[in-house]
Amino acid sequence: MPKQKRIVFACSECGYEAPRWLGRCPDCGEYNTLAEQPAYFRQPLGPTRAAGVSAPQRMAETPAGPARRLVGIGEFDRVLGGGLVAGSVILLAGDPGIGKSTLLLQACLSLARQEAQVLYISAEESTHQVQDRARRLGEIPPSLLVAAEDDLEAIEQYLAAESLAVAVIDSIQAVSDPEVGSPPGTVSQVRGSSSRLIRLAKERNLPLFLVGHVTKEGMVAGPRLLEHMVDTVLYLEGERHLGYRLLRGQKNRFGSTDEVGIFEMTEMGLVEVADPSGVFLSQYRSGAAGTALAVVIEGSRPLLVETQGLISPAAGPPRRACTGPDYNRVSLILAVLEKQARLPLSVSDVFVNIPGGLRVSEPAADLAIALSLISSYRERPLPDRTICIGEVGLTGEIRAVSRLERRLAEAARLGLKRAVIPSEPPLRNLPAGVEVISVETIKQAIAELLKSADARRKVTGETASRPDRAG
Repeated sequence: MPKQKRIVFACSECGYEAPRWLGRCPDCGEYNTLAEQPAYFRQPLGPTRAAGVSAPQRMAETPAGPARRLVGIGEFDRVLGGGLVAGSVILLAGDPGIGKSTLLLQACLSLARQEAQVLYISAEESTHQVQDRARRLGEIPPSLLVAAEDDLEAIEQYLAAESLAVAVIDSIQAVSDPEVGSPPGTVSQVRGSSSRLIRLAKERNLPLFLVGHVTKEGMVAGPRLLEHMVDTVLYLEGERHLGYRLLRGQKNRFGSTDEVGIFEMTEMGLVEVADPSGVFLSQYRSGAAGTALAVVIEGSRPLLVETQGLISPAAGPPRRACTGPDYNRVSLILAVLEKQARLPLSVSDVFVNIPGGLRVSEPAADLAIALSLISSYRERPLPDRTICIGEVGLTGEIRAVSRLERRLAEAARLGLKRAVIPSEPPLRNLPAGVEVISVETIKQAIAELLKSADARRKVTGETASRPDRAG
């Protein structure tokens, strides 16, 4: 089809197009983001092409597609939903230097060792640079191919190979279409290149990985349309000064987005973490005020995590900082504690942290966060080997959470002896060796744990630094 050229002004943040320049994007509201770019549109289909369109098929009679292909990395396959689907397009995004290229290169090596022909296309590095990284990760199978190319038409020729099983393009922001006059990474380039690559992957039933850059806000760079076009969007997260990386699915048409893969960055690449709960608790110090333990569910897997709370007098306007839990959820817990436990939080600095870089969003960690803050304010450590599970309601009630028995089983496996849980519903199967304390309100939970702390203080001879004001 012949193409016709026109000029538009496209927003570099969201991809909105306008026929003239605007100081503010009407779609995303950002200022000075519209830039002049060439755009192309295809002429309508003629009668000859329209007459050749194939008829729709009966869904019940459509043959089933190929089975999923396992990558061979357990944590990766878990997040994908059980392996690669033929013709699926996966977008992997993350901060610079977080390990995106390393993880995909390891996946390519694992697939190539299964005698699958895999092509790794680097649009940012030379073949020698990719080869040096691959050698550090292990022996390179002969079925792993590499190409250094950023021209879209050349990449399409590579992907058209009949024997190709999986392909990786690192990264989509560096690919350029010679028919588009804008530089690589612009909205029109990313959108046009992605559309053609996704269409080719669907036609050839070729699983395709695309590496994406992220903005300073943590979103995938380029038009938001890119995330809607692909089948799966994965984010590789983690603190760069820490050795652990979390692979999380934000979108997955072929599986759950609740699963999380946990890796450790080593000299040999990203290594799967066999016991995530043990990793997150490896530096837990019992007997310290301001800490509590919780069990969260990530997908189908329970994880034992530590919550840390710190309350200190504010020298100026009170500060609130959260690393790991949801900020709005913590604000709700603070309001309940100020109302029910009479903590003067409106004049105090409050800090909440989940060590290890894990983000916690489910309400089951509410009780642990609340009790860690109480412990910090009273300067009294919670009883040793105690787990706290429950959602905190606006009136101070402790509400039930899902899969409570499975959470308790994970706590028992790691040697915890006491559990503070909601009183409803009653449990059928309690793990052996775990003392269960059922509570109905946050006041009752505070009273039970402070009573245990007082008993411990009498044995050890410690003294309380602050009076007990909790009702």
